[in-house]
Amino acid sequence: MTEPRDHPFVAAVKPLVDAMGGELMDPALAQPDDVVLTWEGQDLLAVRLPQLSDSLDHILAALERRHGVPLSQLDRKSKQDVVRILEARGAFSVRHGVETVAGALGVSRFTVYNYLNRDAGSAKGGGKTSQG
Repeated sequence: MTEPRDHPFVAAVKPLVDAMGGELMDPALAQPDDVVLTWEGQDLLAVRLPQLSDSLDHILAALERRHGVPLSQLDRKSKQDVVRILEARGAFSVRHGVETVAGALGVSRFTVYNYLNRDAGSAKGGGKTSQG
């Protein structure tokens, strides 16, 4: 088999796999939960997807790189934007997601919930949301 890492298809999917926090590997090493990618009838490579909790850490690291500073150093508006992005990516469906995000942002869980409720309230017309 030719070296799959040099294949143009691998070069095309590598940025996506990297962005997801996945791992490229030889298809012969694939486990049942891995995704084997085929090109012109040949198993070319396998992708091992990250666990959800690892994905959240990977997303937080990517957001930190994008901002160029630790997320805890962002201003309030930027932290709210980060929470909005994370919510859209399903970060808060992960067990301990709120706690993980709060730690990365250097805020309390209560503050993260306030950011989430603020966005939910503005989506409903700008009014305050009640809890209870």
